[in-house]
Amino acid sequence: MTTTLAVANQKGGVAKTTSVASIGAALAEQGQRVLLVDLDPQACLTFSLGIDPEDLEVSVHHVLTKGLAPGDVILETDDGVDLLPATIELARAEADLLTRTGREHVIKAALELLEDDDLAYDWVLLDCPPSLGVLTVAALTAADGVLIPLQCETLSHRGVGQLLDTVHDVRRFTNRRLAVWGVLPTLYDGRTNHARTVLETISDTYELDVIEPPIPKTIKFAEAPAAGRSILATSRSSKGAKAYREVAGNLMTRARKKG
Repeated sequence: MTTTLAVANQKGGVAKTTSVASIGAALAEQGQRVLLVDLDPQACLTFSLGIDPEDLEVSVHHVLTKGLAPGDVILETDDGVDLLPATIELARAEADLLTRTGREHVIKAALELLEDDDLAYDWVLLDCPPSLGVLTVAALTAADGVLIPLQCETLSHRGVGQLLDTVHDVRRFTNRRLAVWGVLPTLYDGRTNHARTVLETISDTYELDVIEPPIPKTIKFAEAPAAGRSILATSRSSKGAKAYREVAGNLMTRARKKG
């Protein structure tokens, strides 16, 4: 059984892409077959895994809008995860898909093609763009669950309500089984009262689970993309790497319960 998890927050700067890369690498360390899907036209996930988007002739854009088979686009990475990469061309996908019938189902249909080709993954992590447009709705339509990275430095939880409204609409119209797995606290500084208050407020206001442990704020995260690897490779014993391994373990436990 494949577990497909959309990692979404329309607010930028919440360590969403870092979380996708790091959780993916941590799952791969546990022997899981993992596919990461870069749905952000800025292609930060693709770049952070050591692949220059400008060198790519085909990408997830061609899968979603041109009907190219995903197996022809997927790349292997040094972090032990496979990647469906993005390029700036993906910025056109929103416009291309707007007039298309069944646009909400394009990602789901692409992932189903992988199963038909016997390219079965244990986990598919969808790195959603920082917006609530067509691509994010399509990702939520394809997903079993949604994970919401949340920066604990500021009151950045204001956008969470909008995201949950979108999740509610997706449940009504395109994906009844979509579950909110919870909030993943990122850029967390446990020494400040403010960070702890943000967490408590989120939990109380939206009745969401908080995925433990919080991901600590560390300069090591900034260094990892420049090396084209996740923090699990560049700083294996750092607090950040350990936290993501623990988060991945907790997600695996939840997936087993679901199954």
